[in-house]
Amino acid sequence: MTILRYGVIGVALLLTACGPRELEPDEPINNDNSERWNEAQDPFRIHGNTWYVGTAGLSSILIETDDGLILIDGGLPQSAPLIDANIRNLGFDTLDVKAILVSHAHYDHAGGVAALQRYTDAKVFASEPALEPLTNGRLTVDDPQYVADSDQGDFPAVREVVAVGDGEVVTVGSVDVKAVYTPGHTPGSTTWTWQSCALNVCYDVVYADSMTAVSAEGFKFTESGVADKLVASAGIIADLDCDILLSPHPFFFGMADKLERIDQGNPFINNVGCLLYAESSLQWLEQRLEAERH
Repeated sequence: MTILRYGVIGVALLLTACGPRELEPDEPINNDNSERWNEAQDPFRIHGNTWYVGTAGLSSILIETDDGLILIDGGLPQSAPLIDANIRNLGFDTLDVKAILVSHAHYDHAGGVAALQRYTDAKVFASEPALEPLTNGRLTVDDPQYVADSDQGDFPAVREVVAVGDGEVVTVGSVDVKAVYTPGHTPGSTTWTWQSCALNVCYDVVYADSMTAVSAEGFKFTESGVADKLVASAGIIADLDCDILLSPHPFFFGMADKLERIDQGNPFINNVGCLLYAESSLQWLEQRLEAERH
C-alpha cells in the first residue's frame, strides 16, 4: 500500500501589511436545491476525533489529528463561510486544516473547496479520475450528469489536486485516511475510511460516497456500463469494516433523526449501516433501470 504523507511545515506568514488572512468565497451557485441544502447546521462531535462541520444538507467532516486537521468535502461555494464558522465554533482554527479530501467532483460537494484551499493553503486530495473535473471546474463527458455545450454543473476550479490511488492512504500526523474507489455516481467517486478512537474505544468510520443513479436527460445507466459500476461499488461499501456510516448528503445516514436521539447514547454507531446503505443504493438503481426499460 502506498502512503501519501503530508507533513506540516512550520512557516510563519507575516501578514502585517495585508492584515489577517480572510476567507474569500467564490460566487454562489443558486438553483432549486441550493438554499435548502445550505441551511446552517450546528457542528457536533460524531465520535472521538471526528466532527460534523457541514450544512444541514451537505456534509463536511473534520478529523482532528496531532499535527493539524483534515477536512472532507466543501459543499457549495457559499458553504465555505459556514464550514469555516463551524470549525471555529468547535474551538479549532480553520487555518490548521492541512488536507482537504474530496468525495466526488460535483458542485454541491466540491464547490467550496477552492475557497477553502486558498484560505488554508491545504493540499487537496482526490481520486485520479477526479483530477480533470476538479482542476477545470467542469464535468467530464463520462459523468452521468454531464450536459454537452452547457455550463450546467460547473463549479470553482481547484488550483492543484494530488491524485490518490485506490487503497492509498493520506496521512496527517498519526491519522491515516484511506481512499476506496467507488465509481458510478461519478467516474471519480471515492469513499474515505479511517479509525476514530475515544477512551480506548475505536470505531471504523466510513464516509461512503453518493451512490444515487442521477443523470442528465437521455443518459442510460445500462448502455453506458455505469449500472455495473454502481453494483460493484455497492458491494465494496457493503464489505467495508464499518461502525459509523457517513455520506456527502446527511439525509443518507439519517443525521437529523440521530441528532434527536443524541442524548440516548451515540446513535451514529451502527455496524450494519454500510450494508443497509449499499442495499438501498441497489434499490434506487433498480428503480432507475426499470424506468429506462419503459
